[in-house]
Amino acid sequence: MTEDLTPAEAYAAARARNAEQATALAPFREMYDFGLDPFQIEACQALEAGKGVLVAAPTGSGKTIVGEFAVHLALLQGRKCFYTTPIKALSNQKYADLVRRYGHAKVGLLTGDNSVNGDAPIIVMTTEVLRNMLYAGSQALSGLGYVVMDEVHYLSDRFRGAVWEEVIIHLPESVTLVSLSATVSNAEEFGDWLDTVRGDTEVIVSESRPVPLWQHVLAGRRMYDLFEEETDHGGRGATRREVNPDLLRLARTENSRTYNPRERRRGKMVREADRERERRARSRIWTPGRPEVIERLDAEGLLPAITFIFSRAGCESAVQQCLYAGLRLNDDEARRRVREIVEERTASIPREDLHVLGYYEWLEGLERGIAAHHAGMLPTFKEVVEELFVRGLVKAVFATETLALGINMPARTVILEKLVKWNGEQHADITPGEYTQLTGRAGRRGIDVEGHAVVLWQRGMDPGHLAGLAGTRTYPLRSSFKPSYNMAVNLVDQFGRHRSRELLETSFAQFQADRSVVGISRQVQKNEEGLQGYRDGMTCHLGDFEEYARLRRDLKDRETELAKQGAAQRRAQAAASLERLKPGDVIHVPTGKFAGLALVLDPGVPAGRTNGHRGFEHHDGPRPLVLTAERQVKRLASIDFPVPVEPLERMRIPRSFNPRSPQSRRDLASALRSKAGHINPERHHKQRSAAADDRQIARLRTEIRAHPCHGCDEREDHARWAERYHRLQRDTRQLERRIEGRTNTIARTFDRIVALLTELDYLRDDQVTDDGKRLARLYGELDLLASECLREGVWEGLNPAELAACVSALVFEARQSDDAVAPKLPTGRAKAALGEMVRIWGRLDALEEEFKLHQAEGVGQREPDLGFAWAAYQWASDKGLDEVLREAEMPAGDFVRWCKQVIDVLGQIAAAAPRENSTVAKNARKAVDSLLRGVVAYSSVG
Repeated sequence: MTEDLTPAEAYAAARARNAEQATALAPFREMYDFGLDPFQIEACQALEAGKGVLVAAPTGSGKTIVGEFAVHLALLQGRKCFYTTPIKALSNQKYADLVRRYGHAKVGLLTGDNSVNGDAPIIVMTTEVLRNMLYAGSQALSGLGYVVMDEVHYLSDRFRGAVWEEVIIHLPESVTLVSLSATVSNAEEFGDWLDTVRGDTEVIVSESRPVPLWQHVLAGRRMYDLFEEETDHGGRGATRREVNPDLLRLARTENSRTYNPRERRRGKMVREADRERERRARSRIWTPGRPEVIERLDAEGLLPAITFIFSRAGCESAVQQCLYAGLRLNDDEARRRVREIVEERTASIPREDLHVLGYYEWLEGLERGIAAHHAGMLPTFKEVVEELFVRGLVKAVFATETLALGINMPARTVILEKLVKWNGEQHADITPGEYTQLTGRAGRRGIDVEGHAVVLWQRGMDPGHLAGLAGTRTYPLRSSFKPSYNMAVNLVDQFGRHRSRELLETSFAQFQADRSVVGISRQVQKNEEGLQGYRDGMTCHLGDFEEYARLRRDLKDRETELAKQGAAQRRAQAAASLERLKPGDVIHVPTGKFAGLALVLDPGVPAGRTNGHRGFEHHDGPRPLVLTAERQVKRLASIDFPVPVEPLERMRIPRSFNPRSPQSRRDLASALRSKAGHINPERHHKQRSAAADDRQIARLRTEIRAHPCHGCDEREDHARWAERYHRLQRDTRQLERRIEGRTNTIARTFDRIVALLTELDYLRDDQVTDDGKRLARLYGELDLLASECLREGVWEGLNPAELAACVSALVFEARQSDDAVAPKLPTGRAKAALGEMVRIWGRLDALEEEFKLHQAEGVGQREPDLGFAWAAYQWASDKGLDEVLREAEMPAGDFVRWCKQVIDVLGQIAAAAPRENSTVAKNARKAVDSLLRGVVAYSSVG
């Protein structure tokens, strides 16, 4: 209250108000009908003061307002602002937002697919577009004042993350960088790096969500709170979050219940419905079905909701389940509005394609307020789902985790069916960072008082583990930066090799590696101090005890080496004896669980060869299948034969013998005991030790006995100190090797890339050759392969459709590798060109091996994937969508995305291909026109 202020305080407050009114922030704040949060104000003030900013805040907290303030400042100052996003869908969304505020004349869009008003002062673009502009020295960079990097935590992405670092490193010093990130646990470290490469950078971290989030577990008919808020009555009045004891009790009860499968009727298959009833009978709770969950949330006023299902097929299945259950979330008026919007947005799709795209089933779900959202959907369909959800006309969306990556689709409730997902290699628990990202969608600012995250109960669930996911905010930002061939030629062309190397040393990857070295260096220093103490402890007055200890160590190492050689020799002899076995041989198994008399039924096969059973291979030598005297049929391993084995007798195995028949096993085992039960196996005589005749051991023993320290009374005390010294010295050397391995790692990789490019004549010292300049215009995972194909004329003479098929192999990667089925390919010239591409890749792969460039480290060329060649060829040959999708066995969304990527690379090839005596550039442009039709042309998102 102003009347409570002293005159001096009132004067100071008035001055502060006047000073704020004079800033650019004051009129900007008036553009919003809500007040800005403290972290937004702090970041905007830092920007206006001329600093760069890193803003790390939870999803939905409004950090994009800081990016919009950068746009506001750029327009006030008569400068440009580039607003970059990681995905085209986000670029389209942000473009629409900025157009609504500033009008079409001031806002442009560049996404690779779309180029709208490229000379505007505000341009929204994908990060790759800005990277390409920087390398090309584009005139559009003139007058650039601000760059906003939305979702900057994408630099952790192992496939695309390097692009973010390239942009940050190469932006002109005069450009102010605005980095917007999800909540990361090492924001200060990232901020320190930005401070190093970009100058004065303010780090603003906000942990608080604008809408409180409540965590629940839905089990059977009951919704449990995950946490129980307990007030700390120790005087501070703070709250402590404890796991709900009711939930812990439930987990203990349910997980202690055991189910005996013998209770089921033997020999009969139980139908799915029977199994469900049986499961519910065993348990007083169950995992609710998808329609049941939506109905429950609808009844409690917790819609709209997003259910995350880590499977595209699961998302589509969920929608069908809700439709079959008769679920309707929209009234007649909402259904009418949905149909109007859908028909308007899809008017450009040819009617003959609607059935192929599953349009009518999709529309039925939308009219009922239910939809799926995943990368396999047609981009237009995804955009419609997003629009209807934001308008409140779709109330239940079943989505894969890709929806969590920045798209503005907040909900009141987020549901997680499971806490496990397929990561491309195995089923793995989701991380705290992923949990935070997914549940961050819950709670709409300005609409909801609170958001809700609901995890469905699963048998075996650990509430403590779930609480750990929900309560941990560890999402560290880890650089995935690696130099590439394209990056190398572009850097050398602009800066020369030496300066390029220095630039790469400034990457966040090297910054993190160097920081990790600090702790190791401290340990090395401690170890060196300890080594001095151990050296003092082993000092002997009779002579050099370090030398004496080395002799003893050499003796021990030699004895160990000979012992290993002896063991290897015995294993080889045993393996050789197993290879000589034949069906019908009676042997004595020397050790193991099945030691004793045995009859060889199948001698096994050498390593790497298949024994006739599909998928069964021996990788550790012969593995004989035997019948023991105790009637067991077992396949033994080499570990059961530490010594060679020789047949004791021979027996005929009846043709009628069936190893699965107990009677058959009993009869043959009885015959085995009768035939050879009285034979005692020969004892294996231990061979003379190799150490007894080894000259090196004899020499070392002589030197040890002759050494002065051998006669010391305290010899063994000194020896113990010497052993400690040796172990610590070995550990210290390992640490030093780790330091060496982490220091200058990026620069060393760059040196190897440059050496390979020099070998292929793309570089000559600091000069980029004509072939190198061509490579500089080719961006992509297989940039070098594309350049080699252009250089060797592999694509000359191909028509546009054939060229599209070949180029598809440079971009396509199957979601699941299927080596068993060879992909269908176009015949003739296209097939020959694809074969030549694989041959060139093989040569490059061998060259990368020679120069120690490994794909496992994120550097190098993967093998071209021919799985999309036939689909690209068919579509470019004007075949119908129905035929192409049916033969490709691919969802429409995937088909469109791969076509867009092929179009993108074809555009690069058209720009990079030779102009004289070549048809490639012309046919690449024609191929773009052939592909850019129908479903591909009217999809605005790539």
